Amino acid sequence: MELPKVLIDLVAAQASYNSVAYAKCFTETAVVYDEGKMHNGRKEIEKWISDANKNYKSIMKPISFEKNEDQSILKAEVSGNFPGSPIVLSYRLNIVGNQIQFLKITG
Repeated sequence: MELPKVLIDLVAAQASYNSVAYAKCFTETAVVYDEGKMHNGRKEIEKWISDANKNYKSIMKPISFEKNEDQSILKAEVSGNFPGSPIVLSYRLNIVGNQIQFLKITG
C-alpha cells in the first residue's frame, strides 16, 4: 500500500509517541475531530495527541488507504491501553500540499 509521505510521518510519530512530530504533520490552522471533540490549530492538536499518548499509549497499523479529491480515508488497526484493543478506526482527512488540513477519526 502506498501512503502519502505525511501519513508515513504521522504513523511514525504515533509509534514513537512524539507529539511534536505528530503535530507537524498538520497545517497551522488544521482541525481534528476525535471522540466528539474538536481540536483547532497545531498547538491544540499537539496537546490533544500528547494527552492521548499518555492515556492510551496507542500505535496504528495502516490497513488501507483510499485517495479521493475531497477527502481521503486511511483505515488503521489501533492498539493500546484501552478497552477492546485493538480496534479498526477510519481517519477521514484532507491533505493540502504535504500536510493534513482536516482529520476526523471514527470507529
